[in-house]
Amino acid sequence: MSTKSKGDISNEVDKMKVNELKDKTKVDELTLKITAKEEPKDVRGGTLKMCNCTGEDETGSVTVTLWQADVDKVNVGDTIKITGGWSQMYQDKLQVSSGRFGKLEVVGKEEAAE
Repeated sequence: MSTKSKGDISNEVDKMKVNELKDKTKVDELTLKITAKEEPKDVRGGTLKMCNCTGEDETGSVTVTLWQADVDKVNVGDTIKITGGWSQMYQDKLQVSSGRFGKLEVVGKEEAAE
């Protein structure tokens, strides 16, 4: 007999892959390895810092837009997990972000070669 109640199901999220992302859709959970990172830039008159990265999984790659503190937190070689984020087309490219209400976590760091 299972001790799991029916209410526990609501805590499960859909783990997504890059090939499942679509324009203007919610991203429940997405795990990516960062393979490239552009130079950060100030936007909206210098009130916000943003940076685009390339994130990959086994199904493809996607632009990851980082905002504010996430810009300094994420580096090439890191594995990140976005929960409660969004995906959308911008300048003919699909991009993902944690957005205003989602969360971005660094869940793995690549060890630096010495």
